[in-house]
Amino acid sequence: MSSTLRVLMALLAGCPVAAQTSLLQLTPVISGISNPTDIQSPEDGSNRLFVVQQDGVIRVVRDGSLLPVPFLSISNRVVSGGERGLLGLAFPPGFAQKQYFYVNYTRAGDGATVIARYHVTSNPDVADPNSEQVLLTVPQPFANHNGGQLQFGPDGFLYIALGDGGGANDPFHSGQSLSTLLGKLLRIDVESDLNNVTIPPTNPFVNNASARPEIWAFGLRNPWRFSFDRATGDLYIADVGQNRLEEINFQPAGSAGGRNYGWNIMEGTECFNPSAPSSPGSCDKTSLVLPVFEYSHNGNCSITGGYVYRGQLSPGLRGMYLYGDHCSGLIWGLRREGDQWVNRLLGQGPLRLTTFGQDPNGEIYVGSQSTPQILRISSDMPPAATPQSVVNAASNVPGLVAGSAATVYLAGALASPGINSASSVPLPTAIGGLSVIVGGQPAPLYATAFVNGLEQINFQVPFEAAGTEVPVVIRRGSAESAPVMVPLLPAQPGIFANGQDGILVFNSDFSLVTPANPASAGTDVVFYATGLGPVTNEPPTGAPAPREPLAQTIETPSVTLGGVPCQVQFAGLAPDFIGVYQVNFRVPQGVPPGMAELVVTSGGVASPPVRVAIK
Repeated sequence: MSSTLRVLMALLAGCPVAAQTSLLQLTPVISGISNPTDIQSPEDGSNRLFVVQQDGVIRVVRDGSLLPVPFLSISNRVVSGGERGLLGLAFPPGFAQKQYFYVNYTRAGDGATVIARYHVTSNPDVADPNSEQVLLTVPQPFANHNGGQLQFGPDGFLYIALGDGGGANDPFHSGQSLSTLLGKLLRIDVESDLNNVTIPPTNPFVNNASARPEIWAFGLRNPWRFSFDRATGDLYIADVGQNRLEEINFQPAGSAGGRNYGWNIMEGTECFNPSAPSSPGSCDKTSLVLPVFEYSHNGNCSITGGYVYRGQLSPGLRGMYLYGDHCSGLIWGLRREGDQWVNRLLGQGPLRLTTFGQDPNGEIYVGSQSTPQILRISSDMPPAATPQSVVNAASNVPGLVAGSAATVYLAGALASPGINSASSVPLPTAIGGLSVIVGGQPAPLYATAFVNGLEQINFQVPFEAAGTEVPVVIRRGSAESAPVMVPLLPAQPGIFANGQDGILVFNSDFSLVTPANPASAGTDVVFYATGLGPVTNEPPTGAPAPREPLAQTIETPSVTLGGVPCQVQFAGLAPDFIGVYQVNFRVPQGVPPGMAELVVTSGGVASPPVRVAIK
């Protein structure tokens, strides 16, 4: 790789990171399961799947085979049938060393919910049924709406979902009462002291004498399944509806808890009338947190929540929350795109769908009461981008300028984490099977990156792009994204920066301008930019800018530093660079010392300011 290309990659790396045929394939991975209620996998390096059966048995899948001896059998303790049974399993952080786990079941005799800890024997595939340590017992007034999920959150605390106690319409108003654990999501500490359950001091109601301190969130009807996004820590709660609506509630990572999700004031986004549950009522929605998505009972009946896909086999699903319906077996994907939640029907799953599961690699599985098989979900779904995610490579502002460097932030393009850069010039139009098509023209690519769960492709907008907006398409092999229409602008200046600090060099020795090495009045400095508009002596798309004659901007941009106009000595494509502009200017007198704002303006459009150290 040439030294110029290395500098270019470094500049781009400093930019901020931001009716259908079935799109799913369901591959059987195991058979011989009866009425699965949960699928879990410990982070212990064994790559085992643990399948929870409603009848009180947990089965182990090791190396693709269902072991004949159950991991745990507590059928004598469990009342099973309808919505009751062994309903949830959770492995604590550090399970490989701790060798104990937690379950949620309804107790034989009275149907109460029991949260208990069990220990593994010397055989890692067999637990000791006599090692039970009951941690929490919650009486259940009816046989339905038991919830059942329990999971450890990113904070290391155990979260437990409980329904409103059952019956119709929440007859005891449990959802809105803080004096009962029913209709709630709980958060408790079961790891700090193995002999006692303690309450995290940051729980939202610990200082409310009339509230149960275990409560993390309330206003839930029957949150059968909930999950944390393993990449972001965001929480998704799938809450089963009454007569009309199934809902998905969202809690961003870092939330302080205490959210009221509305039941039984609301069913989904509609006011709920217990005396006429099939018709919307009227209510006060103040202080209620409404679902991010809901769907109706048009052939559906009960939501089964899943997981946000973070695996590698199906990049098109990445970042998508997968969930389904118990009655129809339909499976959807919900993903936030910009400031919108977009829901897609992905395909038909098994009927009587009961649970999803996730393995240590982020691959997702599904189980149902209608088949003895556990199925792995995969998809050839194409990449996805939005108009707002196609941006100026330096400023991160949506829009494109012909010939300039740009970035597309997207989902579903890259299978595995890492950065893959172009190694030659002219730049290639594909890297690792990925390409970007702008206005029908293949765009030269600088690099692809999948870092910290975010995907991006850095590319040069072809000089041939024309019009006021252009379609942008991303291809991954034969899979092609839907085109997004992106503004094509005469100019859209941006200055390359590291965070808020502009990347400037001294013209004399090309050393960096930094607070330790500030610029002073009368010195000549250089910055690199994007989107300054048309140039003379335009190079071919994908090729380096010429040294002789230089590719100068047709319109000379203006530059201000600390609000003081600067003398521009050169503005044009940086020689030997591709799609990157260079501006040489002299630091004027009168700029206050410290960090001054640098702005470049072209075509009447000003760049976002960056900071420059001034002596």
